[in-house]
Amino acid sequence: MAVLEILTYPDERLKQESEPVTVFDDELRAFLKDLEETMRAGPGGVGIAAPQVGRFQRIALVDVSAKPKIEHNGFMVLINPEIHQWDGYELGREGCMSVPDFTGNVIRATSIALTAQDAQGQPLSFQCSGYEARAVQHELDHLDGMLFLDRLVSRRTDLFKRKVYKK
Repeated sequence: MAVLEILTYPDERLKQESEPVTVFDDELRAFLKDLEETMRAGPGGVGIAAPQVGRFQRIALVDVSAKPKIEHNGFMVLINPEIHQWDGYELGREGCMSVPDFTGNVIRATSIALTAQDAQGQPLSFQCSGYEARAVQHELDHLDGMLFLDRLVSRRTDLFKRKVYKK
């Protein structure tokens, strides 16, 4: 397993739309392990999408289970994900490993229903709410070449310099 290099804004490749996964093999499963290791190596990383490491396939990982008192589905491998239902909306602060110097306020649905495939190509379905729904929507945006910066209502009032914490 390896920690992969993360593309950072303003790298134009982050705007690229990803292609569906059609081959579910050992190479894909090895990539998923590297992608998970990369996600877990990041500060506070609860999700990552394949385009963030330069692989333009519809793959995202989300795991908010380390956050206390948050409803969650555990570690989710989302291959070829599609959101089928949205409900509610809420403004919330987001950060991104591909935009390391800033956070921003973004409006997202408060609950979603989605389908995806697992590492073997088997169908999955999830209901997500709250923080987990926000994290899933954030990662799925990467698959369509979008960053949270693209969803800010105003860069003047909704974009913030990330705080740097001393160790």
